[in-house]
Amino acid sequence: MEYRRMGRSGLQLSTLSFGSWVTFHKQIDDSIADELMGIAYDKGINFFDNAETYANGQSESMMGRVLKKKNWERTSYIVSSKAYFGWKGKDAKPNQTGLSRKHLMEACHEAMERLQVDYLDLYFCHRPDTNVPIEEVVWAMHHLIQQGKVLYWGTSQWSGAEIMEAHKVARQNNLIGPSMEQPQYNMFERFKVEQDYLPVYQNAGLGTTIWSPLAAGFLTGKYISGIPEGSRLGIKGFDWLKDRWMQDDKMEKVKKLAALAKELGVSLASLSIAWCIHNPNVTTAILGATRKEQLFENLEALNVVKLLTSDVIEKIENILKNKPFMDLA
Repeated sequence: MEYRRMGRSGLQLSTLSFGSWVTFHKQIDDSIADELMGIAYDKGINFFDNAETYANGQSESMMGRVLKKKNWERTSYIVSSKAYFGWKGKDAKPNQTGLSRKHLMEACHEAMERLQVDYLDLYFCHRPDTNVPIEEVVWAMHHLIQQGKVLYWGTSQWSGAEIMEAHKVARQNNLIGPSMEQPQYNMFERFKVEQDYLPVYQNAGLGTTIWSPLAAGFLTGKYISGIPEGSRLGIKGFDWLKDRWMQDDKMEKVKKLAALAKELGVSLASLSIAWCIHNPNVTTAILGATRKEQLFENLEALNVVKLLTSDVIEKIENILKNKPFMDLA
């Protein structure tokens, strides 16, 4: 497994990583999670992603049970959590969500308990919080690092301007600023990674831990003929994913991408992930799988990257026709 340096920190992440969003607790049980995490680890993946809100905390608990059973050397893997939404869903009371110092501190402790670890390698502010001063957020994350509970902190789905504001506060107060961002990035979701974050890459440095490189499975091509039973877009509560991706124009592009993948002799899933990690500003792309066959197919993306010549990239761009551009007018 290839490694890339993360932002301006010394931490190294595997180019492909493994996450639990949607799948853990909702689609798979402990035994399958154990099998998939074992395969991922044996194939060189060293980063396992999670969040307090995934399955209302049950995803972290499941991953924690697997990590406890595996008994891998703690120095050999990286585990993350994210805070903002809380884990109580609609039953959350004031201060059980958001980025207040109180919630960040308590959510960190709860995540460590569920994951059964003594510290979090990565800790993300899962969304920006307009109700909390950015100074409070930066100070809270700085304190968690000072206390040894977190090694690196970052953001998820923040704008480039919001990330730079956090760096400004950190510099002014000699605090530790964010090292990484977890944005959505795939062939249909490109703006943040390819345009909005350009000033951050250039002026502060930024590691990116990409979520949904397959657009919730849409870029596997499995939805071309409808929604398979048990698939992510068919899960109750995830109708918003179906509304977002099941659109005629996007479906036509997926069909053309599938034809290109067939021409190259690879799967559309591995081509889509390879396209994602081909971007030099991508540190790692988070994989999600419910079966070992899916995981092995996704891991093939590391070999498919070599096929992405300038001609192939041009063919992909001619299909997508959605490359962001900087308007200098």
